[in-house]
Amino acid sequence: MDDLKRRWARLAPHVTVVGPNDDKPRPAVLLFHGCGGPRAHLPRYAEAAKAAGWRAFVVDSYGPRGWGRAFTLTTVCTGLTFRGYERAGDVLAAIQAVSARSDVDPRRLALAGWSHGGWSIMEMMSGERRPGDMGVMDPDSADLSGVKAVWLAYPYIGPFAFNRMKPWRHCPRVLAVTCRQDHLTTVRNAEQVNAMIRHCGADVESWIAGGTHAFDEPTNNGPMRHDPALTQEALRRFQAFLNDVAPAF
Repeated sequence: MDDLKRRWARLAPHVTVVGPNDDKPRPAVLLFHGCGGPRAHLPRYAEAAKAAGWRAFVVDSYGPRGWGRAFTLTTVCTGLTFRGYERAGDVLAAIQAVSARSDVDPRRLALAGWSHGGWSIMEMMSGERRPGDMGVMDPDSADLSGVKAVWLAYPYIGPFAFNRMKPWRHCPRVLAVTCRQDHLTTVRNAEQVNAMIRHCGADVESWIAGGTHAFDEPTNNGPMRHDPALTQEALRRFQAFLNDVAPAF
């Protein structure tokens, strides 16, 4: 089993860094993809973060494991393997490593997750910190105090998300995006989860978007439909959220 440093050593070659071309310690946002793996929409969010003066780190959880899209669509997306509470160790490892960079302000971090990525962030926030939890030997060694905000884009909160109503241990500011036509959850279920996070003491803004699950992803797969106009609004809100959390200029 990995410790956080070994986990990051595996992840690091598969992380894309986007940001201003300087060595100034800047706020940083860590981006975690959905169950289908890294897709073309995440670089757009990374560029929005860069425009706000932030550094963005797009973390590919599948590359280090040698998993391709066909495999993950049939195993991860169906809940057969690599559930959110297992991937949460990737989130902790990224927080620990990015916080230590000289070009990052460790007091101003944000996490952003789409679908499975949002689920993984939520599991990390609510999980125990015993050795072996979240698939790492030392989950308690990551300092979450610098995590000031979380962007949750249609996080998976369905039947396999057993801990979706479990209180968070760290309660930063949250912007939760719920899709009105999401085939994986109802708006009511999402709002119940958001209320739980608020009850922990977090400032939670809820945006109920009119589209389907993964509306900002360039796909038209089954019940999911790409909505270009709604995608632009999501990008605008994402950048405004970062600007409001920690103005970089």
